[in-house]
Amino acid sequence: MKPPHRRQFLHLAAGAAALPAASRITWAQTYPMRPITMIVPFAAGGPTDVAGRIVAQGMRELLGQPIIIENIGAADGTIAVGRLAHARPDGYTIDMGALTTHVLPGAMYRLQYDLLNDFEPVTPAITAPYLLYARTTIPSKDLMELISWLKTGRPNVSIGVGSAGYRVVTALFQRETGAQFTVVPYRGLAPAMQDVIAGQIDLCFGTPDQLSLARSGNVKVYGVASERRLALVPDIPTFGETGLPAVSFSIWYGLFAPKGTPRNIIDKINAAAAQALADSALRSRLAELGFEIFPREQQTPEVLGALVRADSAKWWPLIKEFGIKAE
Repeated sequence: MKPPHRRQFLHLAAGAAALPAASRITWAQTYPMRPITMIVPFAAGGPTDVAGRIVAQGMRELLGQPIIIENIGAADGTIAVGRLAHARPDGYTIDMGALTTHVLPGAMYRLQYDLLNDFEPVTPAITAPYLLYARTTIPSKDLMELISWLKTGRPNVSIGVGSAGYRVVTALFQRETGAQFTVVPYRGLAPAMQDVIAGQIDLCFGTPDQLSLARSGNVKVYGVASERRLALVPDIPTFGETGLPAVSFSIWYGLFAPKGTPRNIIDKINAAAAQALADSALRSRLAELGFEIFPREQQTPEVLGALVRADSAKWWPLIKEFGIKAE
């Protein structure tokens, strides 16, 4: 879904002012002089990892240095984001963060860092809606039939959940349909989808990059949790079309750096990411996976900072209302 227009907030590169002016100028002139580490807060193969690797590949050529992907999974990305929070603010450690790592955990964990104040936003990159996948043996032909099937009070309907985002959209789906599920936690989307394929669980929300499993006949896909249909599957309705507009959840991904990273270095990383995201081959690759790139005018630190604050205000109260806890 197209990223919404949001009021832009002025970005304060706190901490950079403490550095001597000459030092900041030198950094800007020489950065980068060695490889950059991009932390991905989930295991390899998931949507955040895929997004990070595609964007990093384009940035490598523009920055003239390797970008090394470091996957750090578990705990809804909080371990990885904590590593970023304590990294040197010199531009050599960044992360491919997301709504699920830089917003939602703030209402679920007792963190040793402040999601609103301990990071420098660099740029929002891409966004994608969640979709509802199911085992192939469920008899329902479409989303309307599936909801009716669930509402009949069928016992032991199971739904897999990976990271925090999947737990939030599952709670929305359960509240809006009134259906009861056995919620089965997983360490990530990939193992949950494998159990859907095997028929071990009935349902699972996932991202568009999993649509290849539907095309190959391994799973069904019933609905798109966004305001409009997804171009990759134009025949699949949104939840709003079936009377459930509240079941809407799209995830954004963006680059972050440690607090205090000088603004001139932030600007260099931002420019490299923007140029990479403008590349036609990279754009085609992301589109094939169901990702949508933020418009160029929204690819700023201010917009990403505004997203973090606006989505914290939106989702933190709902997470507390639903009683979603750290797994």
